[in-house]
Amino acid sequence: MRDEAEIREQYEFLAEQLDSEEMRHERIRQMFTYYKRALGWVLEEEYI
Repeated sequence: MRDEAEIREQYEFLAEQLDSEEMRHERIRQMFTYYKRALGWVLEEEYI
């Protein structure tokens, strides 16, 4: 299992990627949004 710091780092990386200008394509943006949301759920369930 990954530790909290690693999961938070991945979450922050995805948040930055979603905000980047290179993420204009809607399907890619949608995929990252879902992945970011899933990581958020993992953080809530595992560490809160």
